[in-house]
Amino acid sequence: MFRYSSSALTPGRVAGATVIATLLAVLCAVTLARAPDLIAAMPPLVYHALVGGAWAAAATALGTLPVLLSQGFSPRAHAAALGLGGGIMLAATSFSLVLPALAASKGAGSTALAASMTVGGGILAGMLLVMALERLVRSDGVLDHGGTVARAWLFVAAVAIHNIPEGMAIGVGYAGVDLSKANALATGIAIQDIPEGMVVAMALRVAGYGRLFSVALGTLSGVIEPVSAVVGALLIEASGTLLPWGLAGAAGAMLYVICHDVVPESQRHGNDRTASFALVVGFIVMMVLDTAMG
Repeated sequence: MFRYSSSALTPGRVAGATVIATLLAVLCAVTLARAPDLIAAMPPLVYHALVGGAWAAAATALGTLPVLLSQGFSPRAHAAALGLGGGIMLAATSFSLVLPALAASKGAGSTALAASMTVGGGILAGMLLVMALERLVRSDGVLDHGGTVARAWLFVAAVAIHNIPEGMAIGVGYAGVDLSKANALATGIAIQDIPEGMVVAMALRVAGYGRLFSVALGTLSGVIEPVSAVVGALLIEASGTLLPWGLAGAAGAMLYVICHDVVPESQRHGNDRTASFALVVGFIVMMVLDTAMG
């Protein structure tokens, strides 16, 4: 969830966002064209990562449906969905990423202190990666109903970039932890992708595009997630020594997204109690899935 105003739009930034969106679309198209051959050659864990990323992309597409039906989520439902997803993601960060990262580092022969430092460095690196990606399309305000065509396209590009570390977190999860934990992690990301898809489609609709086009572009903004999930899984498959760093980096990316985007956005319309309650419920649900049923 990024928040934008037109104040920071410059011709260079709009052009850059358009180029990025085009490159992402081309990458997705090429990947889909070669999908049968690529899937057949995938290791099982990479295949699971693709499926998990596809679920997240499907959740983004699901969020666009209210725009197609000329409806929208109520502010309270929007806050609850974001809060629930944020809670699930927060627990998944702790139990599905940080703890396995510490265990993997110790399993590779590191002392407790060295493992902690490795995981801490990975968390910091993951956060800095998302900050760098966000900086490419950052502006200062909140997207409102006075949006322009340029601002809508900038928003689409921003969300597509924002989905890259989310997809990689899914891929690293499937390559590095057990299947049930990875499934829960993908579920948390998918839940918060639903309102994200709706906001993207609404931005395009307000800019004057038709319903079908707005829904199609909103859906496309999430297609990068399965692609980046496969990339994340392949990196871990290529070198097991990257596992602690990959898990910790994914945790850092998730922590930044939760603190900087999901939580503030969930409380932006005044439903802070609903959002906070849903966040705690989501955390409890994910904790139970990870510790009692994982």
